[in-house]
Amino acid sequence: MTDIHADRILILDFGSQYTQLIARRVRELGVYSEIHPWDMDAEALRAFAPKGVILSGGPASVTEPNSPRAPDAVWTLGVPVLGICYGMQTMAVQLGGAVEPGEVKEFGYAEIRAHGHSRLLDGIEDRVNAEGHGLLDVWMSHGDRVSALPPGFKRIASTADVPIAGMADESRRFYAIQFHPEVTHTPQGTRIYARFVHDICGCGNAWTPGNIIEDAIAAVRRQVGAGKVLLGLSGGVDSSVVAALLHRAIGDQLTCVFVDNGLLRLDEGDQVMQVFARNLGVRVIRVDAEARFLDALKGVA
Repeated sequence: MTDIHADRILILDFGSQYTQLIARRVRELGVYSEIHPWDMDAEALRAFAPKGVILSGGPASVTEPNSPRAPDAVWTLGVPVLGICYGMQTMAVQLGGAVEPGEVKEFGYAEIRAHGHSRLLDGIEDRVNAEGHGLLDVWMSHGDRVSALPPGFKRIASTADVPIAGMADESRRFYAIQFHPEVTHTPQGTRIYARFVHDICGCGNAWTPGNIIEDAIAAVRRQVGAGKVLLGLSGGVDSSVVAALLHRAIGDQLTCVFVDNGLLRLDEGDQVMQVFARNLGVRVIRVDAEARFLDALKGVA
């Protein structure tokens, strides 16, 4: 069976409101990813063995004392790194560039011009201007800006107000952009993430719902063996998904207990039994505990 976790992307979170969206975009591309704090232990970072690292945005300023920095191990792993917004700024200062408060703060829509045919943005555009330069509609949310490129980097994007809105060291596969490709306000954002995780990092697309189900079933069978499993089934999403997966994995080795506490929606208890016991053939023991619960709650407002 294919190891659906072999190709993995590490997302280091600097506190952005969009970090979960970054993970969602990566996962929608069929790539396993995990979010960890920006100060992740170096040993744990190396043990995770990512195919690539994404540095999220964040509310801090790299010009402030003791502001967050990426672990030094990020730069020595030998894998591609993509910095987003604050991630770009900390990449710049950590690798020898400079960041300063922006004369113009960008919040909302902006038009990006691509430069230098970088591998990250080459061929990805919303339109082309009269000079043949690719233009992108993007979403910005920043006050600081990179004022000097680190050694070995080139400019790959700019706006009318920010001369360096993207940078790259192609030899080390380090890329950074000031805008947020994970939000829907950046129409080409998914293509940018696909370029990074598939083309630059070399990840496949095996982390799909179907493969996740088969992987979970195989893991259950390995763990349970010939044993039996007792599952508390509430009828909610979590326990229902677990019940369905367990039943597919081990069949009659599963017994579910459904406690009808008298506090469910109208006919919900009957619906749980209909779905699992009658339709799916799961062994479900229904416990009528309505009187027990309501007696205990008598007089409680």
